[in-house]
Amino acid sequence: MNRAVLWDLDGTLVDSEAFHWQSWRYALEADGVNVTFDQFKASFGQRNDRILRVWLGPDATMERINRVADAKEGEYRRLAETHGLTPLPGAADWLARLQEEGWRQAIASSAPRLNVEVMLRALHLTSYFEAIVSSEDVKHGKPDPEVFLAAAARLGVPPSHAVVVEDAAAGIEAARRAGMRSVGVSMTAKLEADVAVTSLAELPPDTFDRLIGLT
Repeated sequence: MNRAVLWDLDGTLVDSEAFHWQSWRYALEADGVNVTFDQFKASFGQRNDRILRVWLGPDATMERINRVADAKEGEYRRLAETHGLTPLPGAADWLARLQEEGWRQAIASSAPRLNVEVMLRALHLTSYFEAIVSSEDVKHGKPDPEVFLAAAARLGVPPSHAVVVEDAAAGIEAARRAGMRSVGVSMTAKLEADVAVTSLAELPPDTFDRLIGLT
């Protein structure tokens, strides 16, 4: 039976919060805009266009939104490539285990594809994923379920046989709307997931099988 795990990337497999904060400040200050760290934290899991419509105001043009977003992502990739990235505890072990057990795996991220590719290379995790769905591949960002439905479709797996792993409330809600079970991973937020932990290293070994009723 085809079965899949659909992974968010930022905050789930890797903690690159510091690089995102630095790169947002870099791009916004160049445009004469300042945001607080709390505003930044509240944006987690959302697409850049949605974030910037709030931060730049309703009158911001698409040209300005795209310019700021491109500057931010370019700086983020530079930081990731220059300084490297490290998988969060348990992440690499779970990816290897699921692959060995025959689970299909995909990235379903709100980040641009170039970011995803740079991050996976820096993490040395590229080989675990059969598909990548990024911000360019969908019209609607999380909490809309489109990104997860697209990832499952690319793997040829029905929603009922897919498990989402996420660190943000918007992603958990997107999984629910997609008809998928979810694992929430966060040290700070209380996520309304089917299984919620502070670290992937805490997950019991039968977690994914139980979530799709294999045990």
